[in-house]
Formats: sequence, C-alpha cells, structure tokens
Amino acid sequence: MKKIFLFIAIFFAISNLTAQIYDPVSFTGSVKEIGENKYTLIITAKIDKGWHIYSQSVPKGGPVPTSFTFSSSKNYKKTGTVAEPEGHEVDDPVFQMRIKYFADKAVFTQNIERKSGDAFKINATVFFMVCNDNSCLPPTEKEVQFTFKKTSVSVQNTIEETAVSKEENTKDLVTAESITKQESLNNTTNPVSKSAEATPEKPVKTSKTVTETKTSDENLWTLFFLSFLGGLAALLTPCVFPMIPMTVSFFTKQSKTKAAGIRNAMLYGFFIIVIYVILGSLVTAVFGADALNALATNVVFNIVFFLLLLVFALSFLGAFEIVLPSSWLTKVDQKSELGGIFGIFFMALALAVVSFSCTGPIVGTLLVQAASQAGIAPIIGMFGFSLAIALPFTLFAAFPGWLNSLPKSGGWLNSVKVVLGFLELALALKFLSNADLVLQLHLLEREVFLAIWIAIFSVLALYLFGKIQLSHDSPITHISVGRLSLGIVVLSFVIYMIPGLWGAPLQYISGFPPAKQYSESPNGFGNATAINSEKTALPEGAESGPNGIPTFHDYNQGLAYAKKVNKPVMIDFTGYACVNCRKMEERVWPDAGVSALLNNEVVLISLYVDDKRELPENEKVVSKITGKVLKYTGQKWSELQILKYKTNAQPYYVLMDHNEKDLNTPSAYNPDINGYYEWLQEGIGNFKK
Repeated sequence: MKKIFLFIAIFFAISNLTAQIYDPVSFTGSVKEIGENKYTLIITAKIDKGWHIYSQSVPKGGPVPTSFTFSSSKNYKKTGTVAEPEGHEVDDPVFQMRIKYFADKAVFTQNIERKSGDAFKINATVFFMVCNDNSCLPPTEKEVQFTFKKTSVSVQNTIEETAVSKEENTKDLVTAESITKQESLNNTTNPVSKSAEATPEKPVKTSKTVTETKTSDENLWTLFFLSFLGGLAALLTPCVFPMIPMTVSFFTKQSKTKAAGIRNAMLYGFFIIVIYVILGSLVTAVFGADALNALATNVVFNIVFFLLLLVFALSFLGAFEIVLPSSWLTKVDQKSELGGIFGIFFMALALAVVSFSCTGPIVGTLLVQAASQAGIAPIIGMFGFSLAIALPFTLFAAFPGWLNSLPKSGGWLNSVKVVLGFLELALALKFLSNADLVLQLHLLEREVFLAIWIAIFSVLALYLFGKIQLSHDSPITHISVGRLSLGIVVLSFVIYMIPGLWGAPLQYISGFPPAKQYSESPNGFGNATAINSEKTALPEGAESGPNGIPTFHDYNQGLAYAKKVNKPVMIDFTGYACVNCRKMEERVWPDAGVSALLNNEVVLISLYVDDKRELPENEKVVSKITGKVLKYTGQKWSELQILKYKTNAQPYYVLMDHNEKDLNTPSAYNPDINGYYEWLQEGIGNFKK
C-alpha cells in the first residue's frame, strides 16, 4: 500500500496547473541586399497554429488590419510600400465581406535606399490583431529593430542584422473614465471561417542567419511530469497491473529468440504511446489549441467539469464502471490475432480498450487540465501518461527475471482505485467553487468548502485504517505498514484543515479553498466588538480585504482617497477564481514587512476581472476591444488592464501616483517575499521623492 503515497502528490500538483497568457505571434527582422545602397527590410511573423492575423487591406467595417510604421531618419528613405504574401481569402459570413488573412507564417517586406554611411537604426512598429476560431486578442503593437553599422568606404555590405521583437511598453494613460468613451475598434470577436485551410507561407531566404530567441515552456514540462505520475497511478489499477506479467510472458514465449521478444515488447510499448498521443492530438484538433483556456473562469465550463470529475470519482468508488461498447473490444481483439506489426498494434489497442474503466477517469482528468493550457499540451500530457504505462512492458521483456519482484495482484489494486476516487471527488469540488466565486453566490464559502474536504479526507482516512469497506473490497485481515502510514498522512491533513474553519491561513493548500474574505466570518471568530470597531475604522467605500487590509473595489473612490491621505495607489488586478492570486494573498502578503507596507504605505484597489455583477445602465458602454457593450463589472476592469498595460494576466500589481503614472515596473505573480517587498519599497520610495 505504500505505492498509494504517490497519488496525494499527483492530486495536489495536477490541480495547480494554470493557464498562460496568450502571445501567439512573434516577429523577427532581417535585411537583404538587393542592389547598390538598396536593401529589403524583411519582417517575418511566426504565428502559432490555429491563430491568424489580417491583411493590411481590410474593407471598412471589418476586423483590424495589420499596419507598419517605420521610424524616420535622414540616413534612409523608403521606396514603395510594405509588400505582403498571398495569404488566404475567405468570404466571412459574420462580416459579410471577403477578408484576407495569414496563418502559420507571413513575410512582409519594405524596400529602402541608404543615404549615408553613418550608423543608424530603423524601428518598425507592427500594429495587428490576432484571432483564432474561438476568440480574438486585443489589437497590440510589437517592434522590430534593424541596426546599420557605420561605414567609411561604402554603405553596402555593412549591416548587422538583428531580430529584436518586444512588446511595446506604452506610456498612454487610461483611467476608469477613459474607457467610458464609446469609441470602438470594430467588432473583433468573430474570426474568419473555419472552412479555410491554413497553409504556411513560403519562407524568404535572407543573406544572413537570423537568431531567434526560444523560450522554454516550463508548464509543458510540469504537465509532462504530472502526466507521467498519472500513468504510474494507472499502472497500479486492477485493469492494467495484471496485464504486465501476462503480456510480457506472451511475448517472451511466442518469440523464437529473446531479442525478438524484446523487440516485440518494445513495439507494443511504442504503439501504446502512439494510441494515447493520437487521443491527445484529437483533443487539440477538436477544441483548438487554446479554446478551453479562455473558459478558465467561465461558469458553464466549471460546472461541466465538476459533473465530469464527479462521474469519474463515482466510477472509481465502485458505483458503476465506465466501459466502451463490447463490440469495439471484439473487433479489436480479432485484429490482434493478425501476425507481425499489425497484430502487435491491435494488442496495444486492446489494452487501451480493456483498461478504459480504470484509465478513462485518469486520462479524462489529465485532458481537462491539459486542454485548459495553450498549444500542444494535450499531446504532451498523453505522451507522459502513455510513456509511464509503456515502460514496464519493455523493461520486463528485456529483464524477465524482474517479474518475480512484482507484488501479486489482489485487493490492494482496488484500494488504489478507491483512493483515486476520493481524490477525484475533492478535485471536482474546486471546479464547483470556481463557478460559485465567479457568480458570487456565496453558496460554497470557505467554511463550507473546508467542511466538505474535511469530510472527504476523513472518510478516506477511515477507509485506509480499515474502518470502512465498500461492497467490492476484499476482506481486510490486517493493515500493511504502507497503508497505515498513508492513513496517518491523510488524518494529519484533516487535522491541519480544521483550524481553517476558524480563519487559519492554511498556506499549504492556498488557492484551493476560497479566500478568507469569501467566508461566513471573514475576520474569524474573534471578539465581536473588535470586529465592529475595525469595520467602523475603514475608509468610506473600502472593505476589509485579504488579511484585513483596507481595500477599495472602485477605481475612482480608491484614487480619491489616495489623494486625500497622500499615499500611492496599488492596483491589484485579480480574479475570484485566480489560484495564483490567492497564493500571493495567503503566502506573501501576510509577511510582516509586506503587510506593514500594504496596510500603512499604500491605498489598495482590488479590481476583479471576473466579477459578474451587472454594471449600472449609465456605465454600460461599448468596448474598445470587442466593439460589444460591457455588461459586467469584471469586463470593465479587464478592459482597463488590457488597454493600459497590454496584458490580461492575473495577478498583476501596479504602483502609481495621483496622476496615474506608474512608479515602477508593474509586477505579476511573484512568490519571492523578499523580491515583492523590495518592489513595494521601490515604488513607495519613488512616490516620496
């Protein structure tokens, strides 16, 4: 039973995956000599799969076109206009016009003539809008820089090609009032028709190599590792574990030589990986690279996956089995009798079908998490999962003597399923909590959430101690050391959560339960007089926020109060369903130094971008981003963040003065307490200068 220790770690780790900010287009620059003192500036747009940008020429009333602006200089002059590739043209049913767009890769060119041998730079600013088949991102700018070195002989052949692509750090000031202007950039929420096929443009050969900076995606590595752990968990279920010795013995006995047996087992493992990777590819193709990511705070999304994980949990607990039609297994089993590679492939497929009742809930949970990330996350997730399943078949085929070391199948395999069922049940509650937070229904407040978790893990502890048995469990004559140890761990976790009912911070699970202020008693069960006096001491319009910090939820009220008390403003762009926001509030903000600064040196304005409260009629204005009417409070704050700071990440912290100018560089999620404290000190210090 000590193998079950793995599952607690899998549960808490996989539930912490978060979606990333979209940045699907990158630009690089290069230069090509085309004649004496004549050059072509080449701007290459690399576009993530499933996304597209639009042509420079779009009919009036259509989406935002792509445009280019070049810095002026006496050292060169432009010849002609920016040329663009052929692209794809479709009759868009929404805009009712023919629209041209570019997918995968687009190369734009601008010819110039060099006028002197002096060193100079050309900054090209690209203004564009990027969409996929589900949504569009706000129009944004990126800059590509070309550097020309000084030459005393000739102005040709002296170009240092650079490829610097960076976000435009705009200094425009956007206040809460500025987003009330009914000035739209056209309706951008409807992408071009899906019927158009996206094919990459032909690359342009340049005279020199352009080095592009590649950033590693740590979240994909995390997903791979967690999916691998999920595969190990699936190995220990009664549907898969008994298949290891049976299948390996089959290969070693049926093969004429040991080498042939190892080769066949390796093919078997390879085909297991292929089958699950194909499943991940289908999820990516059906939902789109980022479709579910945009639904992270969507109420329907969270409720649907609460119900889905609830079904998975009940299946693991033995209420019923999730099985595929028996006719599928019959057909696959018949195909497995074929000889050679095809027979091995269908044997692997038969394993996937037979074990579906055990692996299905694990695969489903992994896909829920993976599909809510961007890009190829479902494929990476399924690769990690299938690799963990495939490895034992290959290793035991190569070293058949190891089979003797495997524990015998028995009731412990069913116990693994039950433990997974309890963990699935606890995870499902998080999705339901997200929906409640976004709607602000206060039906699943912190105390209720913790009470349910305490009940779930208490029953799990009793199950591990043998005090509770399910109908399909084998009789327990004794408890193994591993099972007893895991039971103690679970019981300790239950005891740890209990003080949370009275307001304890519970930092080890921060981000899972609702925040302390989202509870029946935000200030804990302390002295009522003290609580009432604290409320009366709050500034007008403010509330007691995280850790009792006075917090404004209205931009203008907070700014007016900051001017009154002569303190800088800290804007906290946050969300009710934002896990990293809760981590900051429960792990970083309680630090004595950070707490002192937030309480005494700044005026905190927390703007919830997923606040579903309806705006008053006089504040329902047309969005500059989508062209649609802003209906909810969260949409108003989201629009402010995107327009002014060119980001939609939460948490996002901004320190500004009374003229709404930034005091230092805004900060995103930063769990480093010292780093966050220094950031606060820097901004506050700049305000006092």
